[in-house]
Amino acid sequence: MKLFPVKVHLLVLFSGLAALSWEVLWQVKSTLALGISEQGTALTLATTMGGMSLGALMMGHFLRNKTSVRPLRIYGILEIIVGLAGLLLTCAFNLIREFDIQVYASMPAQAPLIHVFSIVAALGIPTWCLGATLPVIGLAAQQHKTPLSLLYGLNTLGAAAGTLLCAMLFIPLFGVSGTIIGVAIINIIVGFIAIAQGADVFHPQENKTVAATETTPNIPFAQALLLVFVTGFVTFALEVAWFRSFTSTFFSMSDSFALMLASVLIALGLAARFVSSLRNRNAPLGTWICSAGVFILVTTPFVERFDILSFYTFNPILTILARFTAAFYAIAPAVLCLGLVLPWILDEQDTPKRWGIMYGVNALAAIIGSISAGWVLLPMLGFARTAWLCGIIVVATGFILLPKQQRALFASLGCIALLCAMTFESGVGRTRVQSNMSSKENEFKIMDFYEGPDATVSVVEDKKGIRRLVINGFMATSQSIDKSDTQFEHYMAWMGHMPMILHPDPKTALVICFGTGQTANAVRVENPERLDIAELSKHVLSMAHLFSANQGVLEDSRVHPTIMDGRAFLRRTNKTYDVITLEPMPPFFAGVNALYSKEFYELAHSKMSDDGVIAQWMPFHLVSVHGAASIIKTFQSVFPNATLWIDPPSTTGIILGSKDETADITKDLPGLKRKGIPRDLTEKEIRDGFRLYRDTLAQYGAYGDIVSDDNQLLSYVESLYHGKRDTRIKNLENGDLVKKIVEANQ
Repeated sequence: MKLFPVKVHLLVLFSGLAALSWEVLWQVKSTLALGISEQGTALTLATTMGGMSLGALMMGHFLRNKTSVRPLRIYGILEIIVGLAGLLLTCAFNLIREFDIQVYASMPAQAPLIHVFSIVAALGIPTWCLGATLPVIGLAAQQHKTPLSLLYGLNTLGAAAGTLLCAMLFIPLFGVSGTIIGVAIINIIVGFIAIAQGADVFHPQENKTVAATETTPNIPFAQALLLVFVTGFVTFALEVAWFRSFTSTFFSMSDSFALMLASVLIALGLAARFVSSLRNRNAPLGTWICSAGVFILVTTPFVERFDILSFYTFNPILTILARFTAAFYAIAPAVLCLGLVLPWILDEQDTPKRWGIMYGVNALAAIIGSISAGWVLLPMLGFARTAWLCGIIVVATGFILLPKQQRALFASLGCIALLCAMTFESGVGRTRVQSNMSSKENEFKIMDFYEGPDATVSVVEDKKGIRRLVINGFMATSQSIDKSDTQFEHYMAWMGHMPMILHPDPKTALVICFGTGQTANAVRVENPERLDIAELSKHVLSMAHLFSANQGVLEDSRVHPTIMDGRAFLRRTNKTYDVITLEPMPPFFAGVNALYSKEFYELAHSKMSDDGVIAQWMPFHLVSVHGAASIIKTFQSVFPNATLWIDPPSTTGIILGSKDETADITKDLPGLKRKGIPRDLTEKEIRDGFRLYRDTLAQYGAYGDIVSDDNQLLSYVESLYHGKRDTRIKNLENGDLVKKIVEANQ
């Protein structure tokens, strides 16, 4: 039995590792089943935290009057249930996807309600079990004379490890399905070990009497509830606010989110580890809470300026370490102080019911904090002022526990910190935007700006009159007023022209991802009878009027925009299209793998007419050689009759494919026979743009691997090579790169 506490520590450590791995997997699976959306992200978060809150409350209530219990056996059973539920995850989300299709076909107005029901049905049991482990761990801590705060901290550090391992190792090596099996095995092993080691009966009532003589809670129950609510609310609200800024600095990549979340979890885990020593030294909790508020206020001006720094190197490992170090040192001071509160208060409680209440209230506050920040505070105040509000709330809350002699000190520190935050505010959203263009920030005028739960969208204009659409810090697309300066954006119109030219009689077309609207307008100029647009962000569409190059395409009665994830739109529609064209965000951005995977191309294939044509942006300059070859190989696995066309002015690549495998799509170009359509390339220039044909394209694709929903090659694997792309194609323009590929294939 003397060695048993070590095993308890290991159990909770690996349990935490599995728990956060599940959260990553749940998010991947839910976006594939229901599409990417602000509401979907919030729903998954609310279900996760809500289930954990309910589990903690109910298990605490169930154990409240137990005179004898085997806590580790209960813990083991809960872990096994989580693991078994995980093994059913793929089946559950496949059913959700099919159910979603049926709902949109028969009663689309009820779809949001059905989504709630579906996610709760899929995640309710495992999230309930995860929350229910907290009161059980409390009893195990009592049984083995171990502080609950220590076990809570180890569980949180395990969660940080799970976040990093899932994104950096498990999914890249084993894919989503392999990771699901591996994480489920971890849960089941932990469960069986806990059951095997948990034979000893524990008597909570006897231990409660002993504990009551050893320590007296310092914080009244009502105040403790307020503290765990406020810190839960602020931690998640701050996470949303600061992550919005970090996303604009690091870009919206899957590994970036893992690094940011791990930074928070490590700080929380370390804080829990320090609780016992701080309590033994009689350090007042109010001091640490007020310090957290001060740190939030003085740190925010630095977070605002992270985009000025460069975090990218030629070595992907160094790039990851640089981003992680920056995020951790920005987050750690405030989160370390905030993270003391819950484990501190848990240590002061001595019954499962109270542990369950405290944890449940904290989790409920986390839901409220994240949703309030994302949907109310960010759009209204911006991320910096949202962080100020969090800091003010924390300082004010800490005053409840401050000794009288410290109140004047922290009142002064709080005011000074707020004054510093206000004085050194960088003006994000008013005078500047956070982006990869930050070194030239003073040259840009903000035309429009929106900051929300999933994205920051802005339109800026420089002194040359070039307008840019910036999404999450990435310059997504642009429009030049000076016609001599339009090389970069030229291909966007030809993302629309080329597939329409290749089709003999295009009547229906779909544009996925609107951008500045130049592609959609080019499709419209080719005179289809109907043009559908699927755009993820309503704010991108609302800013369309700022780009004259789209010629008011949204005002045409033939044009029908829908605010929806493009893949979800394709899955839900019963229409078929003659032309589909898409230019998503960079492939390594979170979720974009879904628009380059084999499953997506198969879906598009099923929604196209027999002679339908599809066009896909080929971002050579943003991926490694392996990533580019993988995109081509995947595209051609579904559309073997494909070609690579290079836009002459911009040297940007476009992959074009026909559903008709017998047609020579580079020969006839039937669209050129349609007269009266304004195009700025001659027939010779158009024909000269074809660089790789069916056979040579297949030779190039042979250097890659198939991109799938399961391997997440572009989101989780390719992002690890993102920092290497400059060394792989350094000093090569797109056209020169393709020229070398052609020469190598001859």
